[in-house]
Formats: sequence, structure tokens, C-alpha cells
Amino acid sequence: MGRAFEFRKGAKLKRWGKMSRIFPKLGKAITVAAKEGGPDPEMNARLRTAILNAKAENMPKENIDRAIQRAVGKDAVDFTEIVFEGKGPHGVLIVCECATDNNNRTVANLKSFFNKCGGQLMTNGAFDFMFEKKSVFIFPKPAMDLEELEMELIDAGLDELEEHEGEVTVLAEYNDFGAMSAKLHDLGIEPTKSKRERFATNPVEFTEDQMADIEKLMDKLDEDDDVAEIFTNIA
Repeated sequence: MGRAFEFRKGAKLKRWGKMSRIFPKLGKAITVAAKEGGPDPEMNARLRTAILNAKAENMPKENIDRAIQRAVGKDAVDFTEIVFEGKGPHGVLIVCECATDNNNRTVANLKSFFNKCGGQLMTNGAFDFMFEKKSVFIFPKPAMDLEELEMELIDAGLDELEEHEGEVTVLAEYNDFGAMSAKLHDLGIEPTKSKRERFATNPVEFTEDQMADIEKLMDKLDEDDDVAEIFTNIA
């Protein structure tokens, strides 16, 4: 099976978040997107996607509006996006995409989490060759013919399109996330899920006991509000 099917099964990333931690992270994603491209989702593909993802998790409209206001209001917060890479217990590779207003705090927290769990932060870029970066979009099969859809999406950076049980998964180049999101919007297609994803090029199987150690670290990382996304090489 192709990478699209693997993503749909969730083989590349396990979600450890609980609802109490999802909303702050979704809100921060909205704020960062609005700060980068403006508060109008019709003109800002990244913000439109962040709002759709928030709505998919039943985030209230007032929370979404407040998150946008934090990017443009008089008390606007300036977040910096940064990627941290580390080795966890049993050699698991972990990439954390963060959005922070205090880089020193974020570095100190992540270093503490890794150290306490038998791992260590690595130099940024150390794992670049171990992960393939793609933009992923999932949506119900549209009325239009899939071959026609494929032709429409090629100029927006289409890499792979696959349909399975009435659901279509589209993979595009990592830097074409905005272009693909805008193209789907123009075609009247609103994804039920869309994100930038890192696929491990050589996934590794871990034992149940090893996973118990690894998940202790994953829980700590997921509890940190500065950590937006976590990717691993877990098969």
C-alpha cells in the first residue's frame, strides 16, 4: 500500500493528546496562522485550515475568534515556530514542532523531559534525512471524476492521490501546503483533515516494554503547550 493509506491508518504518528490539551494547541495554531497571513481565512489558506481542524475537534467559535484576535489585537502575542529533534529511550527518534513566545522556556522544558526519560536533545537538522516531509489532505470522495481531480491538482504540487472506502487522501510537497489548500478550496473541497506531516523513511518496531518507556516521554512532550506536533520513527 502507498504512503497515503499508511497515513490514513495512523501508522506514522500516535496521538497522545487529551481534550483539555487540544484546544490550547489548536488556538495557538490559529494565532500563528493569522499572524503570518492575516485574519481573513478566505485570503489565508493556512488560517482556513487551522480553523477547519479546530472545528473538527468541536472547538467553540468564541475560542476560535479569541485565537485570531490574539494575532491582531492590541495585546497580540508574537510566537516563533521552531523544530526540536531528540533521541528518546531505546533510540526512538522524535521531532517536535513548537510555537513559542519564550524560546528559553521551551528549550529548558524539552531538555528536561528528554533527560528525565533517558534521552537527549540533538542538533537541529540531525534527522532531516530520516524523515520525508509532505503535505497531507483527507476528504470525502467528491462528485467529480478522480482522474479529472488529479489533473486539476497537479499544478498545486500533487505528489500522490489515493481513494479508499469513499475517502480521498492527497499528498503534496511540503512547501505546497498553501497552494494545495487554496486549490482544493477553489474546487469546493474542504478537507476533514489536513496537515504537514513527517514520514519516517525507516520506521522501527519497538517492544511493548520499550513502548511503555517511550510513551512516558511522549506524554510529557504532549502536555507542554509549546509543542504543536510530535513525529517519531515508530512503525
